[in-house]
Amino acid sequence: MTTVISLGGSIVAPDTVDIAFLKDFATLIKELLDADKERRFIFVVGGGGPARMWQQAYRAVRTALNAAVVDEAADWIGIMATRLNAQLVKAVMGAYCTDDVVIDPGVSVSFSGRVLLAAGWKPGFSSDYDAVLLAEQFKADAVINLSNIAQVYTDDPKKNPNAKPIERISWKEFRAMVGEEWSPGKNVPFDPVASRRADNIKLKVICTAGKDIPNLKKLLTGERFLGTEITG
Repeated sequence: MTTVISLGGSIVAPDTVDIAFLKDFATLIKELLDADKERRFIFVVGGGGPARMWQQAYRAVRTALNAAVVDEAADWIGIMATRLNAQLVKAVMGAYCTDDVVIDPGVSVSFSGRVLLAAGWKPGFSSDYDAVLLAEQFKADAVINLSNIAQVYTDDPKKNPNAKPIERISWKEFRAMVGEEWSPGKNVPFDPVASRRADNIKLKVICTAGKDIPNLKKLLTGERFLGTEITG
């Protein structure tokens, strides 16, 4: 059994690295791996605070120079942040992770260990898209999207007090919410480009709060959990 997790950079490194979260997360994953020798995990790690910080710096400097801001350049900066975060998580997992960090999920990927780490690939989408491609390649039935929100809402709850949490939503409805276009640093529950691919291949995505370790354990052990399921 292979479980694919899109591990949001916002929980790995919201500003600086969240050491307490990584300790608790790694402890849970090791517990599950030791309990089931057939189980494997793929973690695709986002850029988080470092990506946003460096992208903002790039935009600020280019603007100050009266020069154009190029989305592709901003994307590459974010991609490099994902690779740094992924390398960190790989090191944390130690002997469970024997393969190099995957930076091109578009080719046949070697997975010889118990845990595989992946990061950003190329401009045009986020690491969510890489997670979908790896789920497709390794025949996972879902991608678990861990971020700093417990559920998808009908609107931004920070701006709209009437926004309601959603337990289940179709891809058609979800894609209408997040749009079709990607821009570097876009803040949505799941990348629009990844959403289109997941919809096309009928892949389920589960969105939930990554830092709620007891809830995550329920999800990973088949118990009732708090989150949002996006399906066809």
